[in-house]
Amino acid sequence: QVQVVESGGGLVQPGGFLRLSCAASGSIFGISAMGWYRQAPGEQRELVALIYRRGNTNYADSVKGRFTISRDNAKNTVYLRMNNLKPEDTAVYYCNVIKTDGDAYWGQGTQVTVSS
Repeated sequence: QVQVVESGGGLVQPGGFLRLSCAASGSIFGISAMGWYRQAPGEQRELVALIYRRGNTNYADSVKGRFTISRDNAKNTVYLRMNNLKPEDTAVYYCNVIKTDGDAYWGQGTQVTVSS
């Protein structure tokens, strides 16, 4: 089992920034990718950003140029720096950990609210 714990959400004004953190612990051998998804009320969960162990990344078109995902392999931690936040970024953000055997693990989610 892998335990996944997110932190760093909160309330921010439009144009502001936040940094989310996600730490994986437990059976962490074989983690291939870590990423962030989000789910707004009434919407499906969607990919925000993903980073593979070797550092290559994927981003949703809606966040390209504003969000940056990074990873500390030694700490099994992934970060999401979110700049120029918009009201439409408001959602619960979930961390996802994917292992080479295909198993995936989710955190409990952290709320991000962008509002004036």
